[in-house]
Amino acid sequence: MKHVVMFSGGVGSWAAAKRVAERHGTDDLTLLFTDTLIEDADTYRFLREAAANVGGQLVEVADGRTPWEVFAKVRFLGNSRVDPCSLHLKRELADRWLRDNRDPADTTVYVGIDWTEIHRFERLVPRKLPWVYKAPLCDPPYLTKHDLHEWAEREGLKKQRLYVLGMPHANCGGGCIKMGVGGFARMLFADPCRYAEWEANEDALRVQLGDVAILRDRANGASKPLTLRALRERVQGGGKVDMFDIGGCGCFVDEEAA
Repeated sequence: MKHVVMFSGGVGSWAAAKRVAERHGTDDLTLLFTDTLIEDADTYRFLREAAANVGGQLVEVADGRTPWEVFAKVRFLGNSRVDPCSLHLKRELADRWLRDNRDPADTTVYVGIDWTEIHRFERLVPRKLPWVYKAPLCDPPYLTKHDLHEWAEREGLKKQRLYVLGMPHANCGGGCIKMGVGGFARMLFADPCRYAEWEANEDALRVQLGDVAILRDRANGASKPLTLRALRERVQGGGKVDMFDIGGCGCFVDEEAA
């Protein structure tokens, strides 16, 4: 049996891979990383150190485009409901690698979804047939994100820079079109230079696509685009922001199309 772990560079996918290696060994283990080309430098560092820690073969594949280039190509700016970036740079790329290199009859695929988001995994499984998908972190013993970081540190893996800065995940440079206003406000405080990059890229796409934005402003019962520029100005002006609205990554789950 072949085992393929969707290896993202986050602590969750590392922990999932560790459980797979403990249960099945590493002779037939592949750690598959689909690169968006906008990852934080320290995430790439962790990715390679984590792969060496787990064992097996690290395979890195990339479409060749960034999420911003995908948005420009499909003429649609991703948001919390529709994610052309992860469709083209994650799901389709991983599915193509599996079709070209593995047989669903003798392959199990693993994701780093944990027990707190088992609903995401339950949505994923029927969509991926005939491939068999499993989520090792949905099995006991149930571990929190804090537990995972402590485990990694006991294994000699230094925590990723983005986690240290307080970001909710360590992918796509700390940003994500599925993040809420609180997630982007955290980015603004923790990494203003990276926030400026996201703001500038969104501004450039608005020139092409019109009044679009990653976020929505739902104040006073209305719903309208909330640009990253407007959010920054609100935060810097002392306006209120729901810091708990961090959203969540769904790269290997959500299938809505632009």
